[in-house]
Amino acid sequence: MKDIRPLTPAFLILTVLAMAAGFFTGGEVIHLIYTKKLREVIDVGASYQHGLSPAIASDTLGRQRRQGGYNALDDQRANAIVKATRKAAPSVVGIVVTQIQVVRNPYAGEDNFVDFFFGPNMRPPRYRKIENIGSGFIISEGGMILTNYHVVKNASRLYVNFPDGNRVEGRIVGTDERSDLAVISAPVSGVNYQTAQFGNSDNCLIGEWSIALGNPFLNFINDAHPTATVGVISALNRNFAPSEGVYYQGMIQTDASINQGNSGGPLVNALGEVIGINSFIYTGSAGNTGSVGIGFAIPINRARRVAGELITHGRRRQVWTGITVQNINRSVAAALGRSSAEGVVIVGVKPGSPGEAADLRPGDIIYKMGDLDIQSHADLDGFFLDYFVDDTVDIDVTRSGKQSSVRLTLKEFPGKI
Repeated sequence: MKDIRPLTPAFLILTVLAMAAGFFTGGEVIHLIYTKKLREVIDVGASYQHGLSPAIASDTLGRQRRQGGYNALDDQRANAIVKATRKAAPSVVGIVVTQIQVVRNPYAGEDNFVDFFFGPNMRPPRYRKIENIGSGFIISEGGMILTNYHVVKNASRLYVNFPDGNRVEGRIVGTDERSDLAVISAPVSGVNYQTAQFGNSDNCLIGEWSIALGNPFLNFINDAHPTATVGVISALNRNFAPSEGVYYQGMIQTDASINQGNSGGPLVNALGEVIGINSFIYTGSAGNTGSVGIGFAIPINRARRVAGELITHGRRRQVWTGITVQNINRSVAAALGRSSAEGVVIVGVKPGSPGEAADLRPGDIIYKMGDLDIQSHADLDGFFLDYFVDDTVDIDVTRSGKQSSVRLTLKEFPGKI
């Protein structure tokens, strides 16, 4: 008989380790095969739910994987808001403006000797440079950018930050303070940037999705990509009393958060079309400067026409009617034989003016212009914000107790008349 020698401890240890390694390796191989098959089943199943047969879905999946960048889960999550943001974001830019600010009486009460002779308000003005940020969006491949007037107001220098990281110095093409709009130019040699796609702000619907895009963090983080906030269109045709020479009329109200730095950026709909320009927010008090869900945007239909004026003429040409009006009070109404004080009465018509060409006369009472009922002179404030040189306005008047309509063609204000 052969001798059966006992196994040595070293041999036993090696055997156990080999078996453990085999189990581990086999398990990992099976796991990889199983999870790969499972992912393919899930991805093909997702494609099948989109209307593809299993065979076509499997083939499509293979092609997409070979091309790279495909993720079935991301594709399912890309809803209308995501698609609209992706569509509009490449046209959004950040604007950094160095402004010259007048500082009057910075040390009031600190120099009694000077105040004794000149008074604190008679000191010569001092100037300081401050840096502000805003947003805008590209409206031409050559680098024309639309933004708010208050973003570039008093700018000594301005820089435009494009989404691809380019940062170039821009120049102001033209501004219109009344409508709070401006066009700047910032061409980049050899680069044609994606332009914004415009929607029709006259077709906006209360309750539809709205997306506000802008660059509120431009000076804080090194990233020129815009921030998106989402809400709905809360109201249309909001009018505000003129403030500091600006007329905010026919504004789009949204609850999409508009923050500092968003001014001048686009408000887009669920199709990725620009329907407005983010301009200001209502905070409720001077101590609260953050967004409370009440923001306002300038309608894009007006903004596009203003931009055309600024690019073509370098300014917005002032329209001219040649008529002067005043409110109708009780005494005026009695003198005109009217029982109502609504409307405005024409008190003067310039010779050779559009008003004269339309056969408007002193004593005519205007009670409607375009689609707007005129009750007082206040109704005319900002009325011509959406009218430009060579546009026509239908005016309903009462003359000697008879109603009639005239069509007035606006001309450019001639300056000295």
